[in-house]
Amino acid sequence: MSKFKKKTSASQDIPTAALPDIIFMLLFFFMVTTVLRETDILVEQNIPKAEQLRKIERKSLVSYLYIGKPKKAEVYGEEAKIQANDVFIEPKDVLLWVANEKDKLAEQERDKITIALKVDSEAKMGVISDVQQQLREANARKLMYNTRVLTEQQAGL
Repeated sequence: MSKFKKKTSASQDIPTAALPDIIFMLLFFFMVTTVLRETDILVEQNIPKAEQLRKIERKSLVSYLYIGKPKKAEVYGEEAKIQANDVFIEPKDVLLWVANEKDKLAEQERDKITIALKVDSEAKMGVISDVQQQLREANARKLMYNTRVLTEQQAGL
């Protein structure tokens, strides 16, 4: 018959020389793209529910203020406190805080800053109106209140 033989000298090994490079590229990618929690919330948050919500487009232009009763009431008291960037501030310090937040942004985006208020539903309106007044003086006119979605079952529909 035929004198030709199949060559079976082909290796079945998978080359693993580039494997460490691939692993380190994936590790680097996930380290760069992962966003860690920026602030520890020190106040209680029972956010009110809303029926109509709108999603924000550029989260990099949003700075958060948390208002509510402190979690450590024995240390900080029972009064509603304002938290900004892991520290408690007074209403008079909101003007300086807004200036610092604007300095973190590019010059053309400073007027586009949005202040998001995460206010506990049990917080007194006096603290909130003081913060609003300070935000007006700081020329931070874009204000947003964070809420949770009100489902049809909760609305009684």
